[in-house]
Amino acid sequence: MSGITGKVVAVTGASSGIGEATALLLAERGARLVLGARRSERLEELVARIEKTGGEAVSLRTDVTRLDDVRALVALAGERFGRLDVLVGNAGVANISPLDDLRTDDWDRMVDVNIKGVLHGIAAALPVFRAQGGGQFVTTASTAAFRVVPAMAVYAGTKFAVRAICEGLRQEAGPTVRVSTVSPGATATDFGEATNDRVRAELAARLDGIAIPPAAIARAIAFAIEQPADVDVNEIVVRPTAQS
Repeated sequence: MSGITGKVVAVTGASSGIGEATALLLAERGARLVLGARRSERLEELVARIEKTGGEAVSLRTDVTRLDDVRALVALAGERFGRLDVLVGNAGVANISPLDDLRTDDWDRMVDVNIKGVLHGIAAALPVFRAQGGGQFVTTASTAAFRVVPAMAVYAGTKFAVRAICEGLRQEAGPTVRVSTVSPGATATDFGEATNDRVRAELAARLDGIAIPPAAIARAIAFAIEQPADVDVNEIVVRPTAQS
């Protein structure tokens, strides 16, 4: 199946930012959405917006650190729409701080959400894709997966891991399962949180005036999804023109 119309797409981290923009764009292009995030009230509002414009969407509170939650999201796709064509693994956290701050709870959280969350998506969706003879993983990584800067070592480490896992999945996937990774640069979302005052000010100064809207990343995700079944767009990097 090529194009987007009629495809059943599950999106994690769908309650705001890139996930929300992706859900809205895919619904506009005719996809049937299964939306997951921790903020269920935001999900319900998003489903209502999509349905108001004639789209189809359902939602389920989903914490990607819990494998059972992700399995339930994938199962909901089957129960409501009879299949799952695409899993957009978009949930992520970025607690930015120097290693000297020793914010070990933040390190654990980034590993649990950014790495284990991706693995849980694979564990939940891959058997479904195998059984139905096809499917696609689209995973949000980051330009931090290509370049490490001070105060972002752990976050970058998780995104390097995401790229490695997705590349390994691509090599193992065979001819019927597509694997795409989209790496955003500076994007205007509430995704990142600098827990050190100095780093927070530096990050704000770095992003001010150059961050691109989440819709720009959503278009890249849609591009990967809409390709014919024999075309696998493996990696897309999207950054502001002004970003170094």
